[in-house]
Amino acid sequence: MAKHNELGKKGEQLAVDFLLKKGYDIIERNYRFDKAEVDIIAQQKYTLAIIEVKTRSSTDFGNPQDFVKPKQIKNLVKAVDEYVTVNALDVEVRFDIIAIVKETKDYTIEHLENAFYHF
Repeated sequence: MAKHNELGKKGEQLAVDFLLKKGYDIIERNYRFDKAEVDIIAQQKYTLAIIEVKTRSSTDFGNPQDFVKPKQIKNLVKAVDEYVTVNALDVEVRFDIIAIVKETKDYTIEHLENAFYHF
């Protein structure tokens, strides 16, 4: 497996562990619909948190959250709309980003709630 794929998988696991410690229930991982993949679908009380995980080995080219582009957001919203409809969920939906940067031997994790909005 390529190094960036390993880093991405490690980041997603760190994000899951982080969310579990904050009291979230993990509902789905790597949910796919059409052209989108939702990294993590988690729930906390009546809120469905859609989590995009961005992991980088450095911030030399920008912060991890800066790499979530408008087209990706559009695809995520479409996928989540389908997920909520198919599962007949009555919940608030929030889009978050968990930005992870690998430091020398450790990782910094930043949870950006309501990172972007859907229309």
